[in-house]
Amino acid sequence: MPQLAAFAILTFILYLGDVAATRTKSKMPSIFVGAVLFLVGYWTFFPDDIVEIAGFPTPVVYLAMYLLVTNMGTLLSMDELKRQWRTVVIALLGITGIAAVLFTVGQLFLDYETIIVVTPPLTGGIVSSLIMSEAAANAGLESLAVLAILIYVMQGFIGYPLTSFMLQREGRRVLALHRAGDWTPASGVPAKAPEEKAAPARLFRRLPPEYDTIYFKLFRLGLVALAAWGVAQLVAPVFEISPFVLCLVAGVIGSSVGFLERQPLQLANSFGFVIMILMLFILGGLYRATPEMLLELAGPMFGAIFIGIAGMYAFSFVAGKLLGMTPSMAFACSLTALYGFPADYVITNEVVDSLTEDAAEREVLSAHMLPSMLVAGFVTVTMVSVVLAGIFSGLL
Repeated sequence: MPQLAAFAILTFILYLGDVAATRTKSKMPSIFVGAVLFLVGYWTFFPDDIVEIAGFPTPVVYLAMYLLVTNMGTLLSMDELKRQWRTVVIALLGITGIAAVLFTVGQLFLDYETIIVVTPPLTGGIVSSLIMSEAAANAGLESLAVLAILIYVMQGFIGYPLTSFMLQREGRRVLALHRAGDWTPASGVPAKAPEEKAAPARLFRRLPPEYDTIYFKLFRLGLVALAAWGVAQLVAPVFEISPFVLCLVAGVIGSSVGFLERQPLQLANSFGFVIMILMLFILGGLYRATPEMLLELAGPMFGAIFIGIAGMYAFSFVAGKLLGMTPSMAFACSLTALYGFPADYVITNEVVDSLTEDAAEREVLSAHMLPSMLVAGFVTVTMVSVVLAGIFSGLL
């Protein structure tokens, strides 16, 4: 397949996802539609490496991830991170709910090895899935090795629309309060006006605009991401920490001290392209899910997903009630464990755009929902799931 043909096909699929999300007001998220179309493509005429053929090999994907995660950090402030401690607790309890119900109710339907293999992927992303897949293969459990990957691939089909539904409920609640004049942000201060996003970084305000070019913005963003990656490498002999977690923190620090603007990728006109790279990479992982595999493993796969989500909902509901977060928002934060970043960002923005066309109202909704979704996604997928996978892989 020619490179440009692959690129055209894949971007058209993403476009169809956007159209579906717009037409259904995000009841059918774009990433869900994209996943279905990718599956159809792989089951018909897509080559397995169509994403690489289109020009996006793994090194390019990682570069995009480093830049995008650092960019996401600029949306948060140090005060915001301190306020998100409730989100962290709720996300952790949501993961606890998955494990607790799988190891109790789940044992009525699934054997012990299956529960061991599926639990870490249900609480996180591709890294935990690969760890458990390799551990199952080394233990001679070939079908469970495939199941670990399928759990990662398929859980989003449930997580995407469910998250969208929960965020829409929360968004409508916030909009109603805001329009009635009764809405107070968690910080106790009004959300920043949309035009403030374009303000230059504080340390470079005296720099003439003609020198604050696209490349200078990307240079500074890359420098901050490099610093985060370097710290991860320095501490690696002592303990493992994901460079993506450090990139998020570095983005927060970089914008707080005035070295980075808010959302430098957007200001550099690069955000859409970077998001596209990551979306294609995530959806490209569906090449593993053949129809035969889905039929053979459908029972344990969907059984584990539904049981795990039930436990997640129960625990996050109680945690939200205790910590002052609505059940809808608490469950949405916990659901980030099923897909993580950047899907949490994409779905949240789609919901915000679908609920209102007013820029000020969109800012209110984003300020309320996006920080919690981003923090929850990094707690569940990037941090906790890898730790769980390391523990559970030794139990097989």
